[in-house]
Amino acid sequence: MKHATAVALSGTWPLAEQVDTITLIFDDRYRRRLRLLGDSGTDFLLDLPEPRVLREGDGLVLEEGGYVMVRAADEPLVEIRAADPALLVRLAWHLGNRHLPTQIDAGRLLIRDDHVIVDMLKGLGADVRHVSAPFNPEGGAYGQHNHDQRHPHRHGH
Repeated sequence: MKHATAVALSGTWPLAEQVDTITLIFDDRYRRRLRLLGDSGTDFLLDLPEPRVLREGDGLVLEEGGYVMVRAADEPLVEIRAADPALLVRLAWHLGNRHLPTQIDAGRLLIRDDHVIVDMLKGLGADVRHVSAPFNPEGGAYGQHNHDQRHPHRHGH
């Protein structure tokens, strides 16, 4: 079995050396060790020194040579929009107050479907609709597991 023991960030590895792709939902893109089957059948063991978030376009470096490109799979999500930026910030605050994984994009928020939360958001004036899209939630102030490795800085915790 092949072994992937490192991750090359998107744009930093030679696409000509790509041997396969792997399409994963968010929960499967935060891993340290997991047996995976590439989209074209490459059987390999992801064996990283520590858990990390795999991003769209990252290359899993195979010890035997070559790369497996990471693809973010579409997932069923709820898109949240608001009539104005102040309301969108208020909605984001309510989601954060409930510690819900949330993706923050320009003009919208994305969460996993939860009918209780969706009802709350509608009651606060949100426009909500079900969508299918890749999910890339923020990591949070204390659990930086989703912190973007392209943005290095130190936190004084």
